[in-house]
Amino acid sequence: MIIPVASCKKFLEEKPQSIITEDNFYKTESDAIFGVNSIYYLLNAGGASEQTPYNTLFSTGMDMATDDVDPGPGAVNADVRSFSVLAHTSSNRTVFQLWQQHYAAVVKANVALAKIPGINFDPVLKARLLGEARFLRALYYFNLVRLWGDVPLVLEYNANGITASDYATGRTSSTLVYAQIEKDLEDAAAVLPDSYGSPDVGRATKGAALALLAKVYLTEASLPLNITTKYGLAVSTALQAMSPAEGGSGGFGYALQQNFSNVFLPAFKNNTEHIFSAQFKSNSQSQGNNQCARAIFNGVPGLSGSYSEQVRFYTKGTDNYFSVFKLYQAGDKRKQGTFVTKFVSPTSGQAVALKISNPAVSNDSTPFFNKAWDPSAVALTSESAANVAILRYAELLLIHAEAENELNGPTGAAYASLNKVRNRAGLPALTAGLSKEQFRDSLYLDRRLELVWEYQRWFDLIRQKDASGKSIFVPSLHVVGKTNAQDYHRLYPIPLNELSVNPAIKQNPGW
Repeated sequence: MIIPVASCKKFLEEKPQSIITEDNFYKTESDAIFGVNSIYYLLNAGGASEQTPYNTLFSTGMDMATDDVDPGPGAVNADVRSFSVLAHTSSNRTVFQLWQQHYAAVVKANVALAKIPGINFDPVLKARLLGEARFLRALYYFNLVRLWGDVPLVLEYNANGITASDYATGRTSSTLVYAQIEKDLEDAAAVLPDSYGSPDVGRATKGAALALLAKVYLTEASLPLNITTKYGLAVSTALQAMSPAEGGSGGFGYALQQNFSNVFLPAFKNNTEHIFSAQFKSNSQSQGNNQCARAIFNGVPGLSGSYSEQVRFYTKGTDNYFSVFKLYQAGDKRKQGTFVTKFVSPTSGQAVALKISNPAVSNDSTPFFNKAWDPSAVALTSESAANVAILRYAELLLIHAEAENELNGPTGAAYASLNKVRNRAGLPALTAGLSKEQFRDSLYLDRRLELVWEYQRWFDLIRQKDASGKSIFVPSLHVVGKTNAQDYHRLYPIPLNELSVNPAIKQNPGW
């Protein structure tokens, strides 16, 4: 694993007391809080030259390879464009950034877990901070194991590490990585609070640990591991986080927002549907969500937009501009909360749209992703305060419905959880009497439409299956014209940079 190290002569000649290290930093309660905050930082840090997983990097290094998203005209980076058509290699910069960012966060979590126990301060707060560190380490490893499969499982702080070779370690089987993720989340759930007051709203809670654990179990039960015994654990754990109104036993106050758009608008952030989100703040030392500007057409007077992301257009029948936008049923409220087809100029008041040439549908217009929109950040759209939902209640209901269907078939409980999500969208209850396979396909579609542009689609493509039990990954991408897709693409290549410094690690098959 590559760990940045300083090596210049001047640095080595500095007096030891002038250097802040892990050993001389972790001394007080404030140090412990700051150390855990630094683990959160790698979820969403941004700025002109920085990307982190939930602030653009999952877009350029994951979403754009799906059947929903493509690079827009403003995306000129060759690595991003090659990735979007699955023509990337192990030297792709976005692949390396994802690997590096996740392991940098794991290292920070390991340091906190090693150092905080030795500090003398309030034991309840200490237990909470350790729980947060375990939750975050589990989240980062959950992303790593889904993207790369077997990965190095590093759980200890290496106080003597000097060069990259000191950190070289081989890959651990994904089943053992998942076992550690489960343990971290179980330990976190045992000590984390149900909720927080200001200014700590947004930190990991017990409900978040349980919801993420349910998602982990569902993922293990799905492809490629296919450990179907985990479906039962996914159901029971989801019920522990779900509210009594939906048949659960959780006391966390989770509930769907009646207005779908309110889930994402900054004015309603951290609402009852929020379980765990990457937190953003507008116009405050580059703490904004950069995704907003990337989805805005760059021809709107008064709006700064790069139009670096767009829907994936493909041909269906006579329509050469079909996309996920057109999969929504008439009356589905999620469509208008997920997309806009025009922007209103804040300077001229003019409505600006991007019409489609020679459309198969009359007056067809280009749809733009809208879940990162911040009405109060019009002057600087790259500093949106819109949070990125990592876990929200609608997804927890879908997790429960999917796992219940796989375990027991389309029971009343499975229908109830799925219909709760559909009804909020303004859709009727799902047709009764479906087979397990029919219910699964319907749920997959609702999940796709519910979670568009929330960094979920790739992870669903690599785990979901058709009626025969085969992966939907390659067929789904081929349908939209991403014909480079092969089964080996379900796992990312180990970055070339990592292979060059870590002799203990081997490349994934096919790369």
